[in-house]
Amino acid sequence: MRAVVQRVLSAKVLVDGEIISQIGPGILVLVGLLESDTDADADFICRKALNMRIFPNEQNGKAWDQSVMQRNYEVLLVSQFTLYGILKGNKPDFHVAMAPQLAKPFYDSLVERFRKSYVADLVKDGLFGAMMQVHLVNDGPVTIQVDSAKTTNKD
Repeated sequence: MRAVVQRVLSAKVLVDGEIISQIGPGILVLVGLLESDTDADADFICRKALNMRIFPNEQNGKAWDQSVMQRNYEVLLVSQFTLYGILKGNKPDFHVAMAPQLAKPFYDSLVERFRKSYVADLVKDGLFGAMMQVHLVNDGPVTIQVDSAKTTNKD
């Protein structure tokens, strides 16, 4: 599983010109599912994204000290199979991404995992499989990529 985590001042997802989800300060997490992903990968990504210390601590002045949970900020999850695109010449190939019929329930379970691990009302998501417009105001900018497959899932 691959997650691109962006610290944002705000973010929103539109489908057909209508806002379906939006958050204020927090993190936007673009999620790509690999065909071989398991619940252990989802656990790892959820834990890392929610505990990633990418926010400043205004009380002690440390720049990289607090997580989205410590700040009580929001989370916006967006499925993005193109994170596993491989260029063949100049054309992207997505054969290593999880097939849509498996990816939808897996992604839905990931969203639930985030909601159960944090505050359910602070976790929003896009619309799986839809053509979405994602608008964000990146704060910093801070963007960090996390791959579950490159770890031993012990972190």
